[in-house]
Amino acid sequence: MNKKWLLLALLATPQAMADNMIHWWDASVTALYGENYDLAPSDKQTTFTFETAGGWKYGDWFAFQDLIYFNGSDVSSDSTTYGEISTRFSAGKISGKEIGFGPVTDLSLAMTFEEGEGPVKSFLYGLGMDLAIPYFSYFQLNTYRRHAISSGNISDGWQLTPAFRMDFPVGNSNIVFDGFFDWVFSADEQGYEENFHFNPQLKYDLGAVIFGSHKKNKFLVGVEYDYWKNKYGVKGVDQNTYSVIAKYHF
Repeated sequence: MNKKWLLLALLATPQAMADNMIHWWDASVTALYGENYDLAPSDKQTTFTFETAGGWKYGDWFAFQDLIYFNGSDVSSDSTTYGEISTRFSAGKISGKEIGFGPVTDLSLAMTFEEGEGPVKSFLYGLGMDLAIPYFSYFQLNTYRRHAISSGNISDGWQLTPAFRMDFPVGNSNIVFDGFFDWVFSADEQGYEENFHFNPQLKYDLGAVIFGSHKKNKFLVGVEYDYWKNKYGVKGVDQNTYSVIAKYHF
């Protein structure tokens, strides 16, 4: 287990920085179980995902750490890890002026660091945009230049990453549809295919029903869909699977 990612969630609390630096923050843990995963020691996986997200004086952040367990009696390796740290420096927040045009409400310098077991370490940098789109609670669009760091990593190229959320009130509760997709639309190296990874979640706010409306957005259950064309840049490997999930916000 890479403990520095778990430490990150603790450091991203309001107590870790001056009060006027943190505008909002969130930390959560998600348990997932799914089958039919490709390019893994076992096609059955149990994953625990630790996440933190927030907004601060000069921008926002999002980070997660996956602890992945391969379910099967004959697997060669029973677990692995993968995580990302993303931060964006907002032009609007830094300048103190409204930056926007049309549906674009802000522009940012966007950066992401990817890290895990194997040749996956990469640094991404580029332009982030916040957009106001009807029916979306938020919609972000980040365009990155990928720079592979670890030896054997040939994923250099360009990547487009939208992230979104939609909320649908249901009685005293809520249905949340959120997620992202990563589209590597231009790869530099031969042998690494352009790929498309779509990973939305559909969740019901069960905590609001069990514990009352004052506990909204605390405990959610639902399903995650995972479609990955040319997974890991491998031509012809198209993952298409579902996981059942339970998510708790601290």
